[in-house]
Amino acid sequence: MIGARPGRLLLKAVIVPTAGALLLLAAMVGAVLHFATEGSDAVAAQRQARLVEVAMLTAVTGVRKDQEASTYWDDAVRRVHEVPLDLPWIDQNLGIWFHSYYKHDETYVLDARERPVYAMRNGRRADPRQFSGIAPGAQPLVAQLRAKLRRGDLAAASSVEQTPGASTMAMVRGRPAIVSVKPILSETGEITQRPGSEHLHLSVRYLDGNFLTDLAADYGVEAPRFVTMPSARAAIPLWSAEHRLIGYIEWQAFRPGHVVKRHMAIVLLTALGLIGAVLAWLLNRNLRARLELETSRAQAQHLAFHDALTGLPNRALFNDRTDHALARTRRGEEATLLLLDLDRFKHVNDTFGHQAGDELIREFGSRLTALVREVDTIARLGGDEFAILLPQLTDKDAIDGLCQRILSAVHAPFEVLGNQAFVGVSIGVVQAPAEGTDRVDLMRKADIALYKAKAEGRDCYRHFDLSMDATVKLRGTVEEDLRSALATGEGLALHYQPLVGTDGKMVGVEALLRWVHPEQGLLPPAQVIPIAEETGLIIPLGEWVLRESCAAAKRWPDLFVALNLSPVQFRTTGFAERVLEIIRETGVRPEQLELEVTEGVLIDDDELVRAGLAQLRAAGLRIALDDFGTGYSSLSYLRKFEVDKIKIDRSFVQHLGHTVDSAAIIHAVVTLGHAMGLTVTAEGVETGDQQRFLKLAGCNQMQGYLFSRPVPAGQITALVAQRCALRAA
Repeated sequence: MIGARPGRLLLKAVIVPTAGALLLLAAMVGAVLHFATEGSDAVAAQRQARLVEVAMLTAVTGVRKDQEASTYWDDAVRRVHEVPLDLPWIDQNLGIWFHSYYKHDETYVLDARERPVYAMRNGRRADPRQFSGIAPGAQPLVAQLRAKLRRGDLAAASSVEQTPGASTMAMVRGRPAIVSVKPILSETGEITQRPGSEHLHLSVRYLDGNFLTDLAADYGVEAPRFVTMPSARAAIPLWSAEHRLIGYIEWQAFRPGHVVKRHMAIVLLTALGLIGAVLAWLLNRNLRARLELETSRAQAQHLAFHDALTGLPNRALFNDRTDHALARTRRGEEATLLLLDLDRFKHVNDTFGHQAGDELIREFGSRLTALVREVDTIARLGGDEFAILLPQLTDKDAIDGLCQRILSAVHAPFEVLGNQAFVGVSIGVVQAPAEGTDRVDLMRKADIALYKAKAEGRDCYRHFDLSMDATVKLRGTVEEDLRSALATGEGLALHYQPLVGTDGKMVGVEALLRWVHPEQGLLPPAQVIPIAEETGLIIPLGEWVLRESCAAAKRWPDLFVALNLSPVQFRTTGFAERVLEIIRETGVRPEQLELEVTEGVLIDDDELVRAGLAQLRAAGLRIALDDFGTGYSSLSYLRKFEVDKIKIDRSFVQHLGHTVDSAAIIHAVVTLGHAMGLTVTAEGVETGDQQRFLKLAGCNQMQGYLFSRPVPAGQITALVAQRCALRAA
């Protein structure tokens, strides 16, 4: 304290008054500069805005004039009525020439029935059907012009035009554009044209392309661009003919006053800097020793309570702050805890190395810091696990908004060691005092919510509720009982659902797991399989299913047996070898077995999956891609991985007759499958109408309640006989 007193005296007697005088002087000079320069900047901005408005009006008029030069022409009328069209002539006069000379981006010729007969895009002749991409913005103009022509109204839109037309600014293909339509008319009147029978010429010039370059060059506008929402830059609105706002043209305003202010500010800051340097020299001699001491002590304290890699609070500091926050909740305040765990982080470490993983962890911590309040605490608990304490925040909408921002921040690629890495994050949310005031209990509940987020697909967030706690306890019970069932075989069984060909003949069955729990009763596979996958029981359970399926296949030599594979099974080392070993032990023909995989199997490890599938197919097993069409990259999998069959997901079949998309998707999948030499199976067939549609669409096999629900193995022989009787009838 004694050593600090001279520093405080120096601060009070010298530094504070000097700094105050400097700041007052700077404020006075700055105020004078501000009021002197703002007026000139405002005048310059208004003048430039009027100039840009004139440029926009000139551009719209210019497009119509460009069109009129080629559409008000006897030769054009004759050429567009030729059959077939003289496309090279139209390219040079109504199409490509408009791009190369006038810089129009798209042109179309429409016949008397508004059908596109010619198209040009970006300087190349295009398929006329591409007109559908601009039809929503163009059709109102076409209708407007066509109405004028049918009335015989040939008055031009302005004194500088000779023929009528219609134009507007609109969003076309998601881009701002000038859209203009003109009739192709006889200039001499020697060609008779019945009103309403004229061909139309439609032209599009986008406002976010070379138009901006011309605007900058011709009108001296700096860095113009199109935006949907204006920023702090100068801007004018763009309105369609129907007075709808489509966006703004904004640019860097010319600010002469700002230039003057900047130069004067440099002089002022230089003077202040020189005086500040003198003060800094004086302070340096008196405060160096004290600062070094304080820095050393602060560093020691920081290292004790912060993570060395990210600089964030560590578990000890987080626990301390959480305890203080929870103590306040007992007096009426509220708080929220978030527990975060990165998804696919291990893949980054395995692929790029631990140094890359450390870089990703540091960057993730920085992104989190940018999203929270100063009063919030972000901590790295270890590895890829983080926690956030949000004191005095329990509003669900605000918490959900923060979680969504965290998810969005993580989705941006991480630059690590010259590579791009992609990860996700799962988040568990718990609130106090609603869910308790004990830190250990709250962290346990946040971990349960985090587990729920991972179980429901990862890369999402979940709020804790009491049902999750009960679910965790139930999962523990189910895990124990499943181990017992696998050891004794009690309660486990396979049911089989028939697959039939287009002729109604039963060609195979799909094996489906059934487990009658001693207390819970029949548990659906959707509840059993995730627990088995997370506990590692999926490996012995999968082998049990495979052995049972092989035994069933031997009893039905004329049928194949399909069984589903879990992604966890496929990631197991030596999985393909183990499958082939069981097949050899049971003596079943490999050709009778069909393994169904989902995109989840194919996503994880290309080389591992490719090698495993190739080994199984080489041994004679068939591979089917299940739930085809529900993922975002199924086509890429068909190209990369060799499969024999694709199964159309039941959701498309169930919506037949209700949505047009389902029928179109089914036709597309069948066409794709047949083109690649694959068998196509449709799931979820429940009605005769669905069966008839799928048969006409070309599906090779069908499966669903229309033919049979899944039944025990003992009923399959009877079903085969029943299907044969139906075919005979």
